[in-house]
Amino acid sequence: MKRFLIVAGATLAMVTVAGAADLPRPQPVYQPAPIGKMPIGKGPIGKGPIGKAPAPVVSKY
Repeated sequence: MKRFLIVAGATLAMVTVAGAADLPRPQPVYQPAPIGKMPIGKGPIGKGPIGKAPAPVVSKY
């Protein structure tokens, strides 16, 4: 009888967890970027020619 209760409890727990995983969750609301702002993750990093270093900054005092 004790084994039956343990198996039944474990089965009920697994069914409960599987059912809770299927519940809908609220998704974040998409907010468009302000005009003139670059979207995050769309930066020009890595877009330059391969093997070309940027020109050095030369300033005159």
